[in-house]
Amino acid sequence: MFNDIFNQKEVIITGNSGFKGSWLSLWLKNIGAKVHGISYHPPSDPNMFEALKIENKIDSFHQLDIAENYFEVNKIVSNINPDFVFHLAAQPLVSISYKDPLYTIKTNVLGTANILNSVKDLNKKVTSVIITSDKCYDNLELKRGYNEEDLLGGKDVYSGSKGAAELIIKSFYHSYFKNHNHDSVIASARAGNVIGGGDWGKDRIVPDAIDSWSKNNKLSIRNPNSTRPWQHVLEPISGYLSLAHKLYLDNRLNGDNFNFGPEKTSNKTVKELIEGLSLRWGFDDVSESYYIKQTDAFHEAGLLQLDCSKAKEKIGWLPNLSFEQMINFSSDWYNEFYKYNDIEEMIITSENQIKSYVDIASEKNYSWTN
Repeated sequence: MFNDIFNQKEVIITGNSGFKGSWLSLWLKNIGAKVHGISYHPPSDPNMFEALKIENKIDSFHQLDIAENYFEVNKIVSNINPDFVFHLAAQPLVSISYKDPLYTIKTNVLGTANILNSVKDLNKKVTSVIITSDKCYDNLELKRGYNEEDLLGGKDVYSGSKGAAELIIKSFYHSYFKNHNHDSVIASARAGNVIGGGDWGKDRIVPDAIDSWSKNNKLSIRNPNSTRPWQHVLEPISGYLSLAHKLYLDNRLNGDNFNFGPEKTSNKTVKELIEGLSLRWGFDDVSESYYIKQTDAFHEAGLLQLDCSKAKEKIGWLPNLSFEQMINFSSDWYNEFYKYNDIEEMIITSENQIKSYVDIASEKNYSWTN
């Protein structure tokens, strides 16, 4: 898998205690990497990182705010002397950006700059994948998917912070990583709505559903006909790993950026998502699983889909799971968690889902499975 390039390599994951970071940590450990986490605090209670005691599975964990503690971040990065860096640490919610815009900007923009500045000081080749978001695009709610040449920006502070992070990445590339006798390479990755087991994030539809159903309550939804390009968390993670793999081998990808999103067949309404999850959860009648609540909420963009043809062409990445498989992976993980609530069982469940995901990709002869 990935030509075994991560085996015995030193890998830093910022935001390792988050939803994506936890899954990425498990996958990298499974393929032999030495994983080091830098993260402030888990974003929710419960959370996958603490519930599965992932700190005990990785090689080191450093708890600090990367936007506040530059010198400590620099020292940690220098001591680990990584071969790969995956920067996922972020303030990830639109809703919080309305309540605390400055914290959102500081975390998503200055945090990115701090990591890049630490990497540029290392005297070795480091391959860095900086994760932003599909929200970095100025969402005009176009019918087509957004590609990497579209304008950056957004109508909320969260989107603006992700667009600004992309500009920081671009400026660091041109200032330090493009030439200047620097061996390190960087690229950015942009992904959208992800779901999957282990997510208990605030103001997110699947965690809200699971929380309600686990307490025998109905889920309240506000926009049942809103359409989103849903994808399982392992989809973009396979993209991040594929990008790091290709970037490590091919310097021509240095400074580039890539979208990682689902096929258009995964563009489903909130209602379709919830009904699919509820049936897999065990409801006989989907109408018993939710009710519609009208509310005046903050502005949140409508349909935003990504054109991922560049990732397919340049690094050979394609989405892997069908909508039904994504539903099954997600609901089954939570069912196992609430049924057993056993750490070792859930580690095994998570690792088995990674294996199943790889097996599905192998059957399709995806290049990264070699």
